[in-house]
Amino acid sequence: MLSQTVEYALRAATFLATSPQEPRTVEQIAEATRVPMAYLAKVMQALVRGRIVSSRRGVGGGFTLLRDAASIRILEVVQAVDPIQRITTCPLGLASHGTRLCPLHRRLDQAIAAMEKAFASTTLAEVLAEPSRSVPLCDFPAGQR
Repeated sequence: MLSQTVEYALRAATFLATSPQEPRTVEQIAEATRVPMAYLAKVMQALVRGRIVSSRRGVGGGFTLLRDAASIRILEVVQAVDPIQRITTCPLGLASHGTRLCPLHRRLDQAIAAMEKAFASTTLAEVLAEPSRSVPLCDFPAGQR
């Protein structure tokens, strides 16, 4: 249900949250998150437009989170790059259904709503702080976690 773009954005935001004060270049983020650099550059610009990260050019420049990881919700990252689409009318365009969803599409929309709610109630900091033997979303290079 989630696009590759969302996966890449979540990896990048999570990586930036591991060292929030240190600007990271696209190259550094791409290497750490295993995301193709050209595609990541586009994802990072979407995160800038979505006011999740800031960018600074030049020596010492790079990307940093705009806010503390404890105040950035997973849903914000998702919505910045590939907004979740709720089902509000019949996806088949059946006039007889209109805004009354059939049981199948109503259940699908309920599942989307549950995912949206889970993302809205989870921050980047919570993902990083959760006890686990594996690093969230990707294996960051040694010494960067």
